[in-house]
Amino acid sequence: MNATDPIIDTEDYRDKIATVDDSGKRVWIYPKKPKGRFTNARTYLSWVLLAFLFGMPFIKVNGDPLLLFNILERKFILFGIQFMPQDFHLFVLAMLTLIVFIVLFTVVWGRLFCGWVCPQTIFMEMVFRKIEYAIEGDANAQKRLDNAPWTTQKIIKKVSKQAIFFAISVLVANTFLAYIIGVDEVIQIATEPVSQNLSGFIAMILFSGAFYFVFSYLREQVCVTICPYGRLQGVMLDQNSIVVAYDFVRGEPRGKLKRGKKNNPAPASGNAGAYNPIAQMQTDIATAEVATAPIGKDYSTQPGANPAETMKKALGDCIDCGLCVKVCPTGIDIRDGTQLECVNCTACIDACDEVMDKIDRPRGLIRYDSYNGIESGRKKLFTTRVIAYTAVLALLVVVNIVLLMSRTDVETLLLRTPGTLYQKVDETYISNLYNYQVINKTAEEVPVEFKLIGDIPGRIRLVGKPPVAAAGKVAEGALFIDLDKAALESRKTKVILEVYSNGELVDKVKTNFLGPVK
Repeated sequence: MNATDPIIDTEDYRDKIATVDDSGKRVWIYPKKPKGRFTNARTYLSWVLLAFLFGMPFIKVNGDPLLLFNILERKFILFGIQFMPQDFHLFVLAMLTLIVFIVLFTVVWGRLFCGWVCPQTIFMEMVFRKIEYAIEGDANAQKRLDNAPWTTQKIIKKVSKQAIFFAISVLVANTFLAYIIGVDEVIQIATEPVSQNLSGFIAMILFSGAFYFVFSYLREQVCVTICPYGRLQGVMLDQNSIVVAYDFVRGEPRGKLKRGKKNNPAPASGNAGAYNPIAQMQTDIATAEVATAPIGKDYSTQPGANPAETMKKALGDCIDCGLCVKVCPTGIDIRDGTQLECVNCTACIDACDEVMDKIDRPRGLIRYDSYNGIESGRKKLFTTRVIAYTAVLALLVVVNIVLLMSRTDVETLLLRTPGTLYQKVDETYISNLYNYQVINKTAEEVPVEFKLIGDIPGRIRLVGKPPVAAAGKVAEGALFIDLDKAALESRKTKVILEVYSNGELVDKVKTNFLGPVK
């Protein structure tokens, strides 16, 4: 092919999305209600995940929630372990690990997360969509209702549906707020007068309105046009990725399956020249067979043959019923191949399996598979790319584990007071002034005691009372370190302090002691 030759675009369906027409107007999607083994499995999993989401804020350990992501107060609790801003490096490393895991998972399994675990999909397909089916009926009933004139019945259905949608949105918003500020604070905001918690009330309204807008209007547009994860599929997927895919080898060429009767030979006279629809069907099939039959295999139509059986031999397993398109929540045709809009929800698999059962053909025309697996029958999960991502992920996991195991409940920061030199205490000792911070990462009050260790004789003098770090707080203060000047060998000497709480060593900190020039 020369550089000047025109490029023939055979995938023009990728130039637009199914939810927007040529004029740029929104095309409302009415997906048919799916049913099948994958839909059932996703439903059961959604029950577990929804129970986890709504139940976690109420579970507490030592008075603190099991999970808390209080960005406003910079307080984070993961499964009872409190993390402070000083643990930010752990957060950054954990995010990097999560990103690498997502990339690796996507390279191997595609958008499996989107179809099975993503909160947007779970709430849209397993909560709001099912409520819509219960009130307005299946896809065709919803279309008829939307096109029908406004009647009392239509008003009741529409208003009741939107009211339930908003009530659930309020519940979801309050639940997410509970993960940020705590369930006790949410209950307080909800039960006290609005004037006492105006900012909290406004936050609840904004969150509720956002969720209501997403699930009542935006819907699949979140996955198709907003979610960055979906936009990255083109750079993460390859021909070995396992995705929801149509078996084009087995399914093509497509054709409607029609019932036929045995062909009786035309009479020798009379209506011999009349049009015979069965004969015409057999002629059409024979023509198709020339292009589709394997070399050396004859599908020619013989007198007395059943046209339906002959059609089965000439055509692929796809009967072009279109159910895979009708059940798709983003409105795509999976037979066109992997597309940006596909969230791997498996609705098309269940619809196709049901049709295959009815026409007595094996399931799996649409299934979890890779492009190479369909084309050549060979699946290769552990590619060079996957092995490289796995090695990086394993390294990051090991680093995370080491840092978490070395993390202490109490962290101490000890720095010399800026702008000060050493001071002569008496004929034996000279002193340095230090500022300290004791960070308590636990949910209990921590009394602190400092001890000087090392070969150089010395002592510690606190400025004020002994520090006590409140739960999740930072205790600050100042202290003097006195060292025997005769034991100092250089101008700068390293000293080590041990930090004890109730007689237990909780931390160890190093600092420098400034003495006279020798």
